[in-house]
Amino acid sequence: MIEVTGTLQKEAWGAGVLPPVEKVRPGLWSIPVPIPDNPLRYVLVYLLELANGVALVDAGWNTEDAWQALNDGLAAAGGDISDVQAVLVTHIHPDHYGLAGRVREASGAWIGLHPDDAVMLQARYVEVDDLLARMCTLLEQAGVPEEKLPDLNLASMVIRSQVTMAEPDVMLEDQSVVELDGWDLRTIWTPGHSPGHVCFYSGDRRLLLSGDHILPRITPNIGVHTQQVPNPLGDFLESLLKVQNLGVDEVLPAHEYRFSGLGARIDEIIIHHADRLAEIERLLHRHPGATVWDLSVKLTWSRPWDAIPEFMQRAAVGETLAHIVLLENHQRVRHEGQSPARYYLADD
Repeated sequence: MIEVTGTLQKEAWGAGVLPPVEKVRPGLWSIPVPIPDNPLRYVLVYLLELANGVALVDAGWNTEDAWQALNDGLAAAGGDISDVQAVLVTHIHPDHYGLAGRVREASGAWIGLHPDDAVMLQARYVEVDDLLARMCTLLEQAGVPEEKLPDLNLASMVIRSQVTMAEPDVMLEDQSVVELDGWDLRTIWTPGHSPGHVCFYSGDRRLLLSGDHILPRITPNIGVHTQQVPNPLGDFLESLLKVQNLGVDEVLPAHEYRFSGLGARIDEIIIHHADRLAEIERLLHRHPGATVWDLSVKLTWSRPWDAIPEFMQRAAVGETLAHIVLLENHQRVRHEGQSPARYYLADD
């Protein structure tokens, strides 16, 4: 069982409000930056004090509210946007990467990103036609109904405006030391939520800045899409084991609240995915020949399927497919056909 260490953050989460800017420990601050129209409500940007300025871990969405919140947080910590020397981005999703370019324009900071996410930037945020075409094919193969296909395919395009496109200056390779004066941060590559997701580990401070890899209450979306690796859920589960035995007293996630009990939380997440795999197998036993869409509609989610927005329905389809891919790799499930693919238990 985990223990909540970010008590103010937990109270704010329960109240449905932004938590305060908070000095987590000497030289380290937490700045909540709002996310528009999203149940996660905010991303936690971490400020690391340096001898000659500050560094940020993640940056927030490119909206005026987010920009103001980031600047207000810097001011509360005794700094200014011009003090930022580096932006360490855990992954390229807009709530983490969106403001990185704007911060660099205002401060001259360098931006760090894992190369497996950096290689996706142009296709995701600039030249998107090929990405949309391939995503449409993937959704057709998943059995998305024809009348829903255009909306689900285009669902992610509305967030492009909330990213300031910026190529990284520094590639954050696995196990590389991040050169920040006074900090002993090591990059740990943890693919799954995105191909180039990274966490940052401080052995001296016994801290793990976990991005979206490990959250205290929910699990990150692990989905198949056209920019993902072939078996993202398999990679994610391996990545959990990669950080399991680190000496960590506190986990600093990008959402919700800080906590201790890293090993216990990893066990909970692994059990969650095992339960999901078993649920899919039970559904295929009752509904042989189901498509990914059929399974997604029937699976247990946090709300009724019809109440899930289209962007999140698309994410749910990708997540269902990720579980099916893992089951196929373990020869528990097989499929027939391509458009749509229909799935069966391997022994049917």
